[in-house]
Order: sequence, then C-alpha cells, then structure tokens
Amino acid sequence: MWRKALAVALLALAVGYFYHGSPDLPEQILQYIGLPNFQSSSHSLNGHNSLEQVISAAWETLITLPTRQWSKVAVGVNACVDVVVSGVGLLQALAVDPGTGLDHEVLHSKEDLKEAFIHYMGRGAAAERFFSDKEVFQRIARAAAEYPGAKLYVGGNAALIGQKFATYPNLMVLLCGPVGPKLHEMLDEQIVVPPDSLQETDEFHLILEYKAGEQWGSTQAPQANRFIFSHDVSNGEMSSLETFVASLEEFQPDLVVLSGLHMMEGQGRELWEERLKEAVAAISDIRKDIPIHLELASMTDRDYMNSIMQEVMPIVSSIGLNEQELLFLSQAGEGPHADLPAWKGIPDVGRVSDILLWILEEHGRSDPSSEADLTRIHFHTLAYHILATVDGYWGNQAAAVMAGARVASSQACGLQSVDVSKVELKAPVEFYSSHFEPREELSLNPAEPVTVWRRGSVTFHLTPVLVCKQPLRTVGLGDAISAEGLVYSELKTQQPF
Repeated sequence: MWRKALAVALLALAVGYFYHGSPDLPEQILQYIGLPNFQSSSHSLNGHNSLEQVISAAWETLITLPTRQWSKVAVGVNACVDVVVSGVGLLQALAVDPGTGLDHEVLHSKEDLKEAFIHYMGRGAAAERFFSDKEVFQRIARAAAEYPGAKLYVGGNAALIGQKFATYPNLMVLLCGPVGPKLHEMLDEQIVVPPDSLQETDEFHLILEYKAGEQWGSTQAPQANRFIFSHDVSNGEMSSLETFVASLEEFQPDLVVLSGLHMMEGQGRELWEERLKEAVAAISDIRKDIPIHLELASMTDRDYMNSIMQEVMPIVSSIGLNEQELLFLSQAGEGPHADLPAWKGIPDVGRVSDILLWILEEHGRSDPSSEADLTRIHFHTLAYHILATVDGYWGNQAAAVMAGARVASSQACGLQSVDVSKVELKAPVEFYSSHFEPREELSLNPAEPVTVWRRGSVTFHLTPVLVCKQPLRTVGLGDAISAEGLVYSELKTQQPF
C-alpha cells in the first residue's frame, strides 16, 4: 500500500516540475496514464458546465410548443381558498404535544390531526384528509388564518390548474367549482366562472407545511412537503359537476380537465358509491371528440380507488398522478408491486414503468380493440417525471414532460425560470425499463435530458427534475406540472375518443 502512495507522490512531484515549462502537460500526462483530470472534472461539475446547467440549457432549447395548440380549456370541479401555515407552528399553537404518528383515513379531532401529520411528516410525504367535525375544523381554521406568517392562496386542483392555464394569453379558461367571494377576487382575470358556480361563502383548506430536516419531538422530516385537511362539503360532494358538464355545450372547449374525485372519499361509502355513478354518467355526456384529463390526488380507501380505476379511468383520455397515488392504485387493483408497502427514497424507475404499463393495458387503450379511452399518463415524483402514452394518439411528449419538470424546478423555488444555483439533480443517472426480466438498461444524457423507451404499444418519456434545494411552496406543484404538460401536448388522432 505504501509503495503505491510513494509512486503517486513521485508522480505528483514530476508533474509539478514539468508544469512550470508546459502548463498543458499535466493534462496530457494524466490522459496518457489513464488517471482522471481532477481539475477539469471539478470545473465541469462546479463551473458553467454543471449537470444542472447542461440540463437547464437543454430544456430551453428543446421545449417547444406543439403545432396545434388548445384554444379553450374547461377545468372543474374543486376550488377553494388555501390557508398555508407552518404545520409544527400551528399544532404547537393548538396546544397539542408531539408523539407518535398514526395514519387516519378521516380526521375526527385535534389528536387525529396531530397523529396523521406526524405520520406523514416523518416520511416526507404529501397527504390530504377530510376533517369530520365542522365546529372543531372552523376553530382550527380561525387559528390558522390568525397564525403569524399564514398566507392565503387560490386552492383546489381545478382552480390551480386553471390559474396555470391562464398564464398563456391565447388560452381561454372556464373554471367551474364552488367559487366564493374571496376566491373569485383572487382568480386570474382571464378565467371565466359560470354564474351557477358562484356561492356566498368560500371553502377553506388548511395546508400544514414543513421544511426538510424540520424536527418536532422525535420526528424529523426527510424532505419538505405538506399535509392538507378540510371540512369541505361542496367539494366533497362534487356538487358543481353537473353545472360543469352543462356549461361545456356553450363554452365548446377543445380540452376538459377534471379533478376533485378524491374529495368524495371522506363522505362515506354510501354517498361516494351513489355519487360516483352520477359522476360517470355526467362525464359520459361530454362529447366523445373532446379529450378529458383526470387529475388524481391522495386517497386511502382501496375500494374507492378501485371504483375510480374501473369506472372513471376507462372513460378519460389522460391522467396525472404522483408516486403515492400510483402505488396505491396498484395496491387497490392488485397490480405490479402491490406488495410494496411504500416507496423507499426515490421511486425505482423500473417499478414505476411496470405499474404505468399495467394501467394502460388493463384500463387503457394499449390494445386497439379496447373500448377504453385512456391513452396517456403523466407521472411525477420529486426527482423525475415520466409520460407514458399509447402510440399514435399524442405528439410533442418529449417537450411536454420537460416542460412539466421545468415548471416544478422554477415554481418550487418561487421563481419564473430555473436558477441552477438553487437546484440539484437527484434523479438516477442509470436505471432499468422494468423491474422484471427481460429489461432494458437505460441512462440519462444531460445534453438531451429525455430518455425514451417502448414496451409493446406504449412509449415512455422520462426527464429529471432539478430539485429546488430550499423550496418556498410545495402546494399546487402537481397541478402546475400537469397543466404545463397538457399545454405542450398535442392530440394527434382525429378519431373520436
């Protein structure tokens, strides 16, 4: 061992001696003897050619709008006012002590809230729950609104997606949902709200945020995220759905975006079973030549998720979801990797690919003879995004998946564009197309940051996310990602869905 060390030291002295006469010589010597050039590799990682810089520059070059763009988008049906507050700070103000985490499908008390918050904070995972007690919820909501630093924002997947679409001046946006006076005041001027959607009072949702590394008692958050809860009956019953579908005839959209199904889960099985049938009937009334995108959100009831998978997914053309929703979907439908209790760290690309393929094969139109309409899934997780599409239906998907990742990188940092000094690459550089054999070994090329592979009639586009090191706001990121991905997507087929 000491002989090797001595040889390296002598080599370093020799290189230093020759460097005085020829500054280029060390690089020539290092290349000749096959050792890495530490000076140049360090420069390439920390200078202008860092991986983050290369990826961001590639995005700017490669992200282009499709030839045929949407002109009118109708979005519904969940909308509210979000009260964003420090989760640990609010719970301390409510005089609850830290303890052990425990998940609850429905929250009935402050104790349930504390346990569910700790459960998800310890995992760094997002979740959303219904709070059953109206009076207790209103007391907590008042405390949240009065908490120092609390902020009010446009909330609800539909309203947030509508707000993102409204940043494109040539896009006309219809928003249908329970819109109260405060929310109406906060919406972009470009958004049209049908009169039947306006109501006298706002629906409030509480978003308890926590930072990466934040500690409460013995619980420490591995990454920044948020826990959402509400007592929201209007959104919970999807009471605006029929108004939404009725307004489409006059508005004549060329894309429909639907969200809020997850809100019905907290209303109990009897209500959601009946309401889901009515929702399916209403969605089926939408003209067949208009593509429908369904945005999913956090759920805990496997029967309910399975019902959505069996009854709603086959009648929509596209879905958007994150890693928790994807795994829960597979668990509910006994799909691939359903025995996995939760993702550990960054979700494995091969496993994600297996579940996406299974959804499109079981509930989509991967087989041309299928009567299902589902041909596109936009999957997003912290470190990377994947667009999986059935061949022949969608165009510009490489640009669409990159656009979604770019908005995740900028919006999390509270910026209009990506600042490479504030983001970092966390995506795997090498991965597999499947967890099962045979599988393809794939890699990420920062200069062309979309990896493409095919499985049967399904094409996968993966791009990394440049993860914000100190995120300012995590709420609504999934909605912005899906909206941006849809803006850059082009419907190729002219045949009815």
